[in-house]
Amino acid sequence: MPASTANNPRRKEAAPRKVGANDMGKLPPQALDMEESVLGALMLDKEAFSMVSDLLRADSFYSDKHRRIFEALVSLSVKDQPIDLLSVTDRLRTLGTLDEAGGAAYLSELTRKVASTAHLRYHAQVVAQKATARELIRMAAEVEEKGYDDTQDVDELLEEAEGKIFAISQRNQKRDVVKIDSVLSAAFSRMHKAAENKGNISGIPSGFTLLDKITSGWQKSDLIIIAARPAMGKTAFVLSMAKNIAVNYQVPVAMFSLEMSNVQLANRLIMNVCEIPGEKIKNGNLTQEEWAQLDHKVGELSNAPLYLDDTPAMSILEFRSKARKLVREKHVQIIIIDYLQLMNANGVNFGSREQEVSIISRNLKALAKELDIPIIALSQLNRSVEQRGGTGITGKKPQLSDLRESGAIEQDADIVCFIHRPEYYGITNDDKTSRSLIGLGQIIVAKHRNGATDDLWLRFRAQYAKFQNEDDAIPSDELNGVFHSKMNQSVEGGYVETSDGASVSGDGYAPPF
Repeated sequence: MPASTANNPRRKEAAPRKVGANDMGKLPPQALDMEESVLGALMLDKEAFSMVSDLLRADSFYSDKHRRIFEALVSLSVKDQPIDLLSVTDRLRTLGTLDEAGGAAYLSELTRKVASTAHLRYHAQVVAQKATARELIRMAAEVEEKGYDDTQDVDELLEEAEGKIFAISQRNQKRDVVKIDSVLSAAFSRMHKAAENKGNISGIPSGFTLLDKITSGWQKSDLIIIAARPAMGKTAFVLSMAKNIAVNYQVPVAMFSLEMSNVQLANRLIMNVCEIPGEKIKNGNLTQEEWAQLDHKVGELSNAPLYLDDTPAMSILEFRSKARKLVREKHVQIIIIDYLQLMNANGVNFGSREQEVSIISRNLKALAKELDIPIIALSQLNRSVEQRGGTGITGKKPQLSDLRESGAIEQDADIVCFIHRPEYYGITNDDKTSRSLIGLGQIIVAKHRNGATDDLWLRFRAQYAKFQNEDDAIPSDELNGVFHSKMNQSVEGGYVETSDGASVSGDGYAPPF
């Protein structure tokens, strides 16, 4: 070694650097030895395939020849034919993929590598996990590539990435076989709940007896549209329903309000649960008894699994992201949107508003199906209801053609309900039965993809922004008309609707919030 080098530590030769995996590049996650073990075990034990069929798919295998072998195994299983070395070899030969699978000699070698099938399930889980890791890497690479594209909308990219991750996580959720006793326990629990609801409720009960009788409860994957003209009580109806579902049945509910703030929604819920007029909630002018009632009842709300979101002008992409998170983290079982026409399709320039609403409704139906929960969306009706001629209770009755801005809403929805209150139009008696219609709202099930259509009546208590079953107990002074629905009477009827949406008279108040 030269003296200069020996005397200068800075010029010492560097020790050879160890070569790591990063120097050779990265290999996709794989477990070829596990793949061989699984395939060999499947050809040794005719009952083994049923042990792993829920975990593995052909693309779970990294090796192309292993995919071919597994495809042959699946083909034999579907036809209920025996699975062994000879049958798999013959099946691959029939499919013309025997050479691609490594030939008969390779199949024989696979069976010789396996001593038993004792650890088959564990080996299959490792293969499935490696496949999931490869899928995540592939998805991340696609997102990275699109992230460098300046023309790509970032919000769309975020929604797409989250959707793919959600799909991967859902596909890998497996359910184990359970003993009959636990299933019977769940079945009896549902039967008891149905009995308490006075009906055979297979879905999520709304708390409205006659409506649940028609629908059997809100069903999973259904898109439900609830439509009405302004001032008919759409928000009051869904808030009453959300209260029933979350408070009475303890079912997690999420409500997205694009029109009202969370505080306004909370005020309405307090009115609904505590039965304190909205005017007093706003100014805090409560009696001692009302404060006690508020303290007693508000606990029901605070403990309810009810989640509120008041993001204005929310896009369908943002909604989908939040909905997935609520289902995943909060186990939300039903979602309510107030209301559909206030959503947007992420700022994309459509030819017309009708096309945009069509995109939104289709996305809502697809999301209900993806999350396997009912989604309820409020919708406005067009002015043709007011312009329609006719007298009596049916004169202003909504029709499917009245749905505002899009015929696609009717097509995509599984159930379409209308809220109709003849009292709003000055019709206080049924012209056929002479029945008083004051303080009543008609719920019209105009479309029901999986059941019958029908009409029903609910009691509407305007001063509490509350719908309830007609036969539920209420104070006698309300039945006598002291607090009937004044917000919907005409001027001739003695009630005037104010500029802020409230209606006042000598005896009652209907809040605008």
